[in-house]
Amino acid sequence: MPGFQLFYTTWGTLNEDKSNVVWVCHAFTGNAFVKDWWGDLFGEGKTFDPAKHFIVCANSLGSCYGSTGPLSLNPDTGKPYYHAFPTLTIRDTVRAFDALREHLDIEQIDVLIGGSIGGQQALEWAVEYPYVTRKLVQVAANARQTPWAIALNESQRMAIEQDVTWQLATDDAGLEGMKTARSVALLSYRNYNSYNQAQKEGSDELKRIYRAASYQRYQGEKLAKRFNAFSYWQLTKMMDSHNVGRDRSSIEEALRLVQAQTLIIGVNTDQLFPLNEQRFVARYIPNAVFQVIQSEAGHDGFLLETDQIALHLEIFLQKKQKRKTWIPTVF
Repeated sequence: MPGFQLFYTTWGTLNEDKSNVVWVCHAFTGNAFVKDWWGDLFGEGKTFDPAKHFIVCANSLGSCYGSTGPLSLNPDTGKPYYHAFPTLTIRDTVRAFDALREHLDIEQIDVLIGGSIGGQQALEWAVEYPYVTRKLVQVAANARQTPWAIALNESQRMAIEQDVTWQLATDDAGLEGMKTARSVALLSYRNYNSYNQAQKEGSDELKRIYRAASYQRYQGEKLAKRFNAFSYWQLTKMMDSHNVGRDRSSIEEALRLVQAQTLIIGVNTDQLFPLNEQRFVARYIPNAVFQVIQSEAGHDGFLLETDQIALHLEIFLQKKQKRKTWIPTVF
């Protein structure tokens, strides 16, 4: 890109020695206002308190909440990028974030934290710039996008392609297809038990629309009111690019480059990024701590089980880490 902008927020006050920076990498359709989606962890009296911390969160490139994305004007043409927007990688976005860090004159990040795609970005950042981060917290993510996750993303993109408006150069192109894509994604964000509990019918009577069906449609409509198909498409491609071993000797060797004290958190029912992926990351990062949160919500547990996450963070940030132990796992 001949130029780009990052929309970011800061919350709190940078202290004199600039040692209180907490940088957050948001999830897939998240934004730079961390209180909107992780408000139980960030805020007055919370784990990350603006009275103590200087909290930074930047909207990812390719998204639609202020940073350069497909609806932004292409300076070469004076028109929105739309389909011409370049495919960006997790590493590209991390390099943009690090340019922002330098712009803000921040030498080191005290705590770098992210979940899902934000966790992928946080890990790549800690590998690419190993001395920038003191403490790394990766939640419900991995070191490389798996064929399983890529297949799920491609299925979502195929749904967008089926929308007859997708080929148009308009802001709302592909929105109907994105609604279906969101429905596909939800099946990997939650799981069998969470649907059976939350969408259970109250009676055995025959119905025209069942709760689970209504829920899928509602979530698609809800996303279409705040997001666009171009950003959805690009961010799934960005996730597919994730591989800390690319252009490095191996994934394992890349993980060994991390210098930060590291906490890796997984969700026991996560079907999108299962626990074996977090175990793998924690195994190869020197002195990493691995913790599991219990949840019936699947992958979305990283957004919902904030009490458990806060407890693990409290122990980790107070440097009361337990010694790393594992049950041997074959990969």
